[in-house]
This record gives sequence, C-alpha cells and structure tokens, in this order.
Amino acid sequence: MLIKAEVLEAIRRGDITLQFRRWTRPSVKAGGTLKTRIGLLRIGRMDEMDPADVTAADARKAGFRDRADFDKWLSGMKQGPLFHRIEVSYLGEPSSAAAPGVPPR
Repeated sequence: MLIKAEVLEAIRRGDITLQFRRWTRPSVKAGGTLKTRIGLLRIGRMDEMDPADVTAADARKAGFRDRADFDKWLSGMKQGPLFHRIEVSYLGEPSSAAAPGVPPR
C-alpha cells in the first residue's frame, strides 16, 4: 500500500487516522503493520464498503476537506472490485531488537 509523504507525516502527527483504497485484492491486513519511509504503521480495522457510504466525518479523518474533496479524489482512482476503509496509526521506528529477517508484527 503506497502512501504519499505528506499523508505519512499527517498519520505520524495523528491528523489522519483513515485511508481508503480500491483494489483487486488488499495488500495489507487488519492487525498487521506496514513498513514505510517514516517507520511502522499499525493497520487497524478494515471494512469493505461502498464508496457512496463514506461519511463526511470519515473523509475528514482521511485528510480530505469534505465529502466533495473525497469524491474528486475517488473519481481519479483506478477501478477495482474492492473498496476498503482502513484504520491507520503510527507505531514508530522498527525495533532494533528484532532479529534480522523477522518481520515486525
């Protein structure tokens, strides 16, 4: 799951707590982590949903000004059969104590 640098910084600050993705198959799973250029993100709950059901409040939690801003972004997304609402949070830098080759949980 690719995330733009400015969005990663907003996740680190706690300003963004949701991401939305349309894809053929998810590249992350609930309860997992995602290694990014700023460190690890926790992937929380993931819900498959209809994009029409995204609320203005959830759009703002994902960094959009409002629902119209979200709709503009959505219209530019490539098509995929699945659409997910994904909770994300910043965990920090990967533990230096982890054994080499062992992915963090």
